[in-house]
Amino acid sequence: MNIARVVVLIIALSAGGVAAYLARGTEENPRAAAEPVVQLPTVEVLVAKSDIGLGQPVKPEDLQWQAWPASTAGKNLVNRASRAEAITEISGSIARSPFIAGEPIREQKLVKANGSGFMAAILPTGMRAVSTEISPETGAGGFILPNDRVDVILTKREKNPERSAGDGVQSEIILSNIRVLAIDQAPKEKDGLNTLVGRTVTLELKPEHVETLARSRQIGTLTLALRSITDVNTAADGQSEDQVRKRNESVNVVRYGIANQTTAQK
Repeated sequence: MNIARVVVLIIALSAGGVAAYLARGTEENPRAAAEPVVQLPTVEVLVAKSDIGLGQPVKPEDLQWQAWPASTAGKNLVNRASRAEAITEISGSIARSPFIAGEPIREQKLVKANGSGFMAAILPTGMRAVSTEISPETGAGGFILPNDRVDVILTKREKNPERSAGDGVQSEIILSNIRVLAIDQAPKEKDGLNTLVGRTVTLELKPEHVETLARSRQIGTLTLALRSITDVNTAADGQSEDQVRKRNESVNVVRYGIANQTTAQK
């Protein structure tokens, strides 16, 4: 027999033996082929079983327990181990903010109505709901929706002591960055509409700003200016008239028929 063929045959037999040995070792020790999966510790927390809208009463069927990683289950989540009857306790509350299906329930976003009306239930502590008349012309053509932010502008007429000239008209921002609670009696957008034309708007105001709005309604016309959703203005919500004047804002003033630009200095 040719020596080369003998060498090839020996190599082939050796390779086959090694392969058989490795295969046998794998069968005897299957753990070497697959590492075990580490299970993270979990707890059961209360979540929304379905979407819960703004102002919607929470029912038992809207809630369910769901496994949640223990490391991320903070104190603001409702834990089944410490509150097994939480579904019964929370049922009947009103959602002050919407929940989406699967979102953990946070009691800070719920309030017990105890017979109060819807608006009183969702109104934040210390704030007031005040309504005023609007029209398509003074309400941004109907494009202002609940939860939008607006500036309230007062336009008033000033009498000219000189009868030879006409009266002057002045406009100024009296309240800035105000949240819209509702248009007429609609506290949220309906059927995906991006316009909502109404005759009454309900605003969320601080107590001291309620007087400003009520006084302004008697001396002139109020107009709502819609603010951009990306507006990062650092001004506090509900700035008073004096605070707004301190900002560098250009205001168009018409006095006795003559228009000019004025700037309030800081």
